[in-house]
Amino acid sequence: MRLMDPVVPQDRSTDSCAVLTDQSIRDEFREHGLRCTVQREAIYRELINAHTHPTADELFTLVKERVSGVSLATVYNTLEALSGCGLAERLPPATPSGPCRYDADRHPHSHVTLPDGRVCDVPPDLDEQLHRGLSADAICQIEERLGVKVAHVRLSLVCQGEKACAADRSDSGSD
Repeated sequence: MRLMDPVVPQDRSTDSCAVLTDQSIRDEFREHGLRCTVQREAIYRELINAHTHPTADELFTLVKERVSGVSLATVYNTLEALSGCGLAERLPPATPSGPCRYDADRHPHSHVTLPDGRVCDVPPDLDEQLHRGLSADAICQIEERLGVKVAHVRLSLVCQGEKACAADRSDSGSD
């Protein structure tokens, strides 16, 4: 038995998120029932452009340089609104006392959590290998035993070591 297609991550190499216009952001907000403000647009744009799965504090640092009058509370409230309507995902903290991180990439994909709490995306080709290697029989048994329907599988790999994510290295040369 083959895994269901929604389980296999889609190719994210042509993701349109990085080229969203102001109007397309406004349209997405409207489609998801969100009120659009300058602050929300700026926060969402920074989240889309961040490949580091930032915390609310990290986003606040980025946004306050570009938009005057934005507060940390606005960032938290916006992230909750974005997560609540499906435009972003709130990632659980790496440690019990750590901060949540956020991801605007809505394609199914897996994450690697580093010892310092940073989160990186698994490269798409390796992510596909991971998902294809999952046992469809095990998924069927989970559905049967728990009485649920698995919509998609989300993997999160927790790693040891101090090596930096490739996303961190690629972001350092941007802007």
